[in-house]
Amino acid sequence: MGIGIVAGGAFAALVVLIALFKLMWRVAEPNEALIISGSNHKTEGLSEGMGFRIVTGRGTLVLPGVQAVRKLSLDLNETQLSVECVTHQGIPLKVRGVVIFKVGDDFVSIANAARRFLDQQKLMSERVHIVFAGHLRAIVGGLTVEDMIRDREKLTGQARSACGTEMEKLGLIVDSLQIHEIEDPTGYIKNLAAPHAAAVQRDARIAQAEANRLATEAEQMAAARMSEATRDSEILQAGYQAERDKASAKARQAGPLAEAGAKQEVVVQETRVAELVAHRREQQLQADVRKPADATAYEKRTLAEAERDARISAAQAEAKETELASAATATATRLTGEAEAAAAQAKGLAAAEATRAQGLAEAESIKARAAALAENQEAVVAQQLAENWPEIVQAGASAFGNVDQMVVLNGADGMADLLAKALTMGGTGLGLARQLLATMGPNAAQPTPPPSVNGSGPKSEAIAVTDASD
Repeated sequence: MGIGIVAGGAFAALVVLIALFKLMWRVAEPNEALIISGSNHKTEGLSEGMGFRIVTGRGTLVLPGVQAVRKLSLDLNETQLSVECVTHQGIPLKVRGVVIFKVGDDFVSIANAARRFLDQQKLMSERVHIVFAGHLRAIVGGLTVEDMIRDREKLTGQARSACGTEMEKLGLIVDSLQIHEIEDPTGYIKNLAAPHAAAVQRDARIAQAEANRLATEAEQMAAARMSEATRDSEILQAGYQAERDKASAKARQAGPLAEAGAKQEVVVQETRVAELVAHRREQQLQADVRKPADATAYEKRTLAEAERDARISAAQAEAKETELASAATATATRLTGEAEAAAAQAKGLAAAEATRAQGLAEAESIKARAAALAENQEAVVAQQLAENWPEIVQAGASAFGNVDQMVVLNGADGMADLLAKALTMGGTGLGLARQLLATMGPNAAQPTPPPSVNGSGPKSEAIAVTDASD
């Protein structure tokens, strides 16, 4: 019984202790700082007698009723800036931006912020805006519009530097300061940008015109390439169509060509057979005729060459003998030549005398004939006709030499009449001779050889003698 009471009392005491510990233990969150006041504490970096203690990121015991615990947020805060300023040129501007700030992480900054904003943390943004607005007006008053436009970083840096000391006194630090916009109610910035805008617009128009030109050239080149491609395609299609037509024509001609090729092959084979037969005949002729003839010719040629060589050898031997004997007979030959020359000279003189005598005799004969002709022409002509009577008869008969067929009527009487007419033709020559001699006079006393009688003349097909009695 007593043990149970003791155990219950101990358990109750333990529960009370746990409740008291939980009530007294405070833990600071990562984004807050505990400000414990009610006793003197010495904190590093703070002077003595501050009257509060700062706890961050850990737990601590707080005596209820003796010490008070309050929290200071360490979160980020921001404030929008909208400040009307006047530049060094006297141009009014409105600067818009944003400031991002927070309570510093060190105990000095936390202490400064706790003294100023522990119960008024919502007023931090307003206080920061007031600080930055004043400094921005002062900074912008020393700058020109061109400086602010061209170098906003310079404006931001100067603003942060100017506000740094005051923010430190407030226990605040600036994480970011951004100038978003600079408004120009007078239009100075717009007018300042007008020349540049015009130049940019001009360059844009030039660039657009150049781009349009390049685009037009590109379109024209593309159209030309399309035309060229179309042309090439049409040429290729025409070529393919020609090949197809050619193939179709060949296919249509394949049958006749095959037949013609077969016939041509037959002709070629027959030609080859004929050539082989001709070649065989030629070989047979070679064996039967040419080779025996060649053998005979070779035999004759060999014998002739042997005979020729024998004659040459004999001639060479004779020439050698003649050469050997020429020295001995040189004197005799010379003497013989001189004798023969003398004899030839004498013979020539005798021949000349004989020729002269014969010429004189012929001249005397011609002279005597001329005299006789002058005295009795008919006798001379009759003598000439008598001497040449066979030739005259032959000439008269030659009239019948070219007659292929002859029909003679009246039998022997018709033949006699025909021969009488032919001989009459010879007698007619006597009268012609007399007339010629009469016209020529004594200069024609030299006898003329009778004309040659030949059988040339027009060939008669037939000579017909018709009897009246028939």
